[in-house]
Amino acid sequence: MKIAVSGKGGAGKSTIAANLLYCLKFDRIPAFAVDADPDANLGLVLGLNPEELAALPPLSELQEIIADKNAGGGAFVDLNPAVEDILEEYVLHMGTIRFLKMGGIKQGGSACYCKESAFLNAVLTNVLLDRSESVVLDMSAGIEHLTRGTARGIETMLVVVEPTRAAVTTALAVDRLASDLKLPRVAFVGNKIRSEADRDYLRASLPQDRILSMLPFSEEVLERARQNDRPELLKEDLLPGIEVIYEQIDGGGDQV
Repeated sequence: MKIAVSGKGGAGKSTIAANLLYCLKFDRIPAFAVDADPDANLGLVLGLNPEELAALPPLSELQEIIADKNAGGGAFVDLNPAVEDILEEYVLHMGTIRFLKMGGIKQGGSACYCKESAFLNAVLTNVLLDRSESVVLDMSAGIEHLTRGTARGIETMLVVVEPTRAAVTTALAVDRLASDLKLPRVAFVGNKIRSEADRDYLRASLPQDRILSMLPFSEEVLERARQNDRPELLKEDLLPGIEVIYEQIDGGGDQV
């Protein structure tokens, strides 16, 4: 299972990504949790230790290592640097889950852009294409970490949408970006649904045949988000409806 989760900031994509990772954890399936959003909230939502998270450097900031991985040196760029050691050393463990932070991508023209991009691309290629573990990527709305090459490893892109015009506009923009990358499956997940009017709004605004599910607004999720130290989830703490999404993704089932 190789999943990317995207959508407007605040729509709940990190919460949904974390819940999918817990589904994998409860099934004892090894998985990489990849925080590819520069805001880097996934680790906190998962319930990882805040101090350990703060001490874990984003991969994009490992400038000395990035330089070392580029064997050509100078102006030359190694397009396929070895990164197996990175996936052992720069991760946090939570049972069967291994967590890593990608960090932001600099604009093209800034110093070390090419080497940094090649390094991050190699990491994603490794986890998405070269390894057997499941992967859940928590991505920004721009999905800039994905390239045409790494996109081949994504089986499903979930675009999380709350029932607002801004969230819908972002979701449709993500859908266009995903189409450009030729992702095999892009599905929408309505989130924070409070009423039938919310459902109707999303049905009217998005391609209905690609709406995977509608998840209700949860006071428990809101309360958990306010906690400084978030404990690991128990099975009964999962988002209502998330296991149905997990099963549909895992089995390639029909959307609803």
